[in-house]
Amino acid sequence: MTMLRHALPGLLLGLVLLLPACGGSKVVSRIDPNEQVDLSGNWNDTDSRLVAEEMIADCLGSPWLLRFHQNEGKSPTVITGSIRNKSMEHIAVGTFLRDIERAMVNSGDVQVVASAEERGEIRAEREDQRLNATPETLKQMGREVGADFMLLGEINQINDREDGKEVRYYQIDLELVDIETNVKTWLGQKKIKKFVGRDKYKP
Repeated sequence: MTMLRHALPGLLLGLVLLLPACGGSKVVSRIDPNEQVDLSGNWNDTDSRLVAEEMIADCLGSPWLLRFHQNEGKSPTVITGSIRNKSMEHIAVGTFLRDIERAMVNSGDVQVVASAEERGEIRAEREDQRLNATPETLKQMGREVGADFMLLGEINQINDREDGKEVRYYQIDLELVDIETNVKTWLGQKKIKKFVGRDKYKP
């Protein structure tokens, strides 16, 4: 009985500490994937989608596309190259590239061919078909569509902090390069500036 009396305060304390943990369960709710949500102020899915859509719209509205149609009589073929992340954050560049490709393909103004990495897998499949597929379903070698242009770019960032407040500035530069001549046919730039802090920013 004496031992129980000495142990009782410790048991009660443990119970008190346990109660908030039991009651503070995590709440998860589903939201619209297109809804804009900024929690940390970092580059996010909304930035990726909006930047891709705006920059590709600018690219396809530029004079190079009309000139190509007039000179070649067909739609240009584009391949996406590297997008270098020179920011201070981890940015899912692969997602950004997919947003860019989606905007180009959905425009109907250009063709987009597989990247170098993707081509390796596709060529391996054609080689496998050569050995194993029936003649009527075999896909032929040497019939790939060569790209006319390559899209390249980089993402840069500048942060300005003071008194618990921060401004994050992102600059995204894209360029479309003629693969045969190395001529840059379009240069695009998009800037994003975010204020991060407890108080509303007042100029």
